[in-house]
Amino acid sequence: MTAKSDAPFSRVHIVGTGLLGTSIGLALSQQGVSVSLEDTSPSALALAEDYGAGHKPSSDDDAPQLVIVATPPDVVVDVVIASLHAFPQALVIDVASVKAQIQAALRAGSTDLTRYLGTHPMAGRERGGAVSARSDLFVARPWVICEGDSDSTAAMEAFVRSLGAIPLRMNAAQHDEAVALVSHLPQLVASLTASRLTGSPQATLSLAGAGLRDVTRIAASDPALWVQILSANAPAIVSQLTALRLNVDQVIEALTSLGEPGSRKVLATALQAGVSGVSALPGKHGISTSYSSLVVVIDDKPGELARLLTQLGDWKVNLEDLRLEHSPGAMVGFVDLTLGKDVVEDVEKKLVASGWRIAGENA
Repeated sequence: MTAKSDAPFSRVHIVGTGLLGTSIGLALSQQGVSVSLEDTSPSALALAEDYGAGHKPSSDDDAPQLVIVATPPDVVVDVVIASLHAFPQALVIDVASVKAQIQAALRAGSTDLTRYLGTHPMAGRERGGAVSARSDLFVARPWVICEGDSDSTAAMEAFVRSLGAIPLRMNAAQHDEAVALVSHLPQLVASLTASRLTGSPQATLSLAGAGLRDVTRIAASDPALWVQILSANAPAIVSQLTALRLNVDQVIEALTSLGEPGSRKVLATALQAGVSGVSALPGKHGISTSYSSLVVVIDDKPGELARLLTQLGDWKVNLEDLRLEHSPGAMVGFVDLTLGKDVVEDVEKKLVASGWRIAGENA
């Protein structure tokens, strides 16, 4: 039985059944919204339909009230224009990760943009496609709405909230500058760092821990998609890379002249700036005084993680975050629990009393 919809649109058409399009379709379908799907790939369309993201359009369908363009960035402009013509009563939005270039191209084409809004959900995964889609992908994630000629911004904010996301208004230039820093630069740093691993001796790679995995996690993203994204936001990304290059050059200079006065201060300043940057991030993703880490050692065998989580659930522990790491060459794993600082000491005592081992304790 489908839940009653909180969405302001009862009929939605989605063009593009990749990660974002399928995830939106799943979330809307679960709310009882009628979702039709379109994709140039029959197999991708069939897969999204099989997952329950919507149905293929039919002649019996009523006209959609909202059209969502979730195609690769290099065809968004053409698809938006085609959708505005094909569905003359519908609001048309796109979910591409770069906005200014798309907006400029639409204006240059003398397109009537009173029924168009550029948007960008700040949500994703390392892997794309319908197979990676999730109905809760947008929950508690920012969703940027770029104000333009349309008067439907308020309706779009309601739509975004119906998916559990947090609507944010920005203009296109502000958005592109922001994502260059918080999304595009990290992708390049992750990819370039991961590329250094190619050809490294296995003995070297066996030393890799959670730190390297954290830095390189998003390097597994689709290169073809990212070439499109980076190309569309090149000026803002070049600005960020130039600033980063200056920082790297300063560190290199300090390391090659450690005998010179002030060299260690340069290193300390760079590292402290990183601490300050992380602490500036909102919520649990930054260094918050509200949270603390507790690392539990578990045996590397089936059921151990479930047993730990069940025990925490029985104690009504509010788990803010969790990270699992395996120890190379050892039959144990490390579960890094993020807990409220006001409860971490009590939880640690209960775990030890129940036979769990806390990392850093004596055997």
